[in-house]
Amino acid sequence: MVGRSKEDLKEINLLGNQGIKYKMEYAPEILEAFPNKHIENDYFVKFNCPEFTSLCPMTGQPDFATIYISYIPGEKMVESKSLKLYLFSFRNHGDFHEDCVNIIMKDLIKLMEPKYIEVWGKFTPRGGISIDPYCNYGRKGTKYEALAEQRLFNHDMYPEKIDNR
Repeated sequence: MVGRSKEDLKEINLLGNQGIKYKMEYAPEILEAFPNKHIENDYFVKFNCPEFTSLCPMTGQPDFATIYISYIPGEKMVESKSLKLYLFSFRNHGDFHEDCVNIIMKDLIKLMEPKYIEVWGKFTPRGGISIDPYCNYGRKGTKYEALAEQRLFNHDMYPEKIDNR
């Protein structure tokens, strides 16, 4: 099969819609998914969001980060424009860095049920210190659960690969 059918894209409403308004509050409902046409293959899909912002829940000051999302899709995949709008919805959301990356991961798990997913936030320093939380998930009872454990225990080996693309 070449291309996508209208049936494949029936749940996609944001892509190509020029009248979309950015949500100013945390909005997980904006995420959209479409079918993975290559479910028999294991492959990574990677997103880098270098303009992520959220708010410190204590001070209300903005926090800036690059958010890296990598996943091995199951039956569904996240549509990129909906992901962009979803990540933008954190702009006025007050949460700690660690909470933001875990919330993003959990929302994407709920949407797609991926085989494997990881989310890494590379936050810019505030007060002379940066925080780079990393979280991941592998489908329970599968080889992806073991992959998640292996990558969690070795995730600090990956910054050079990510930072020097």
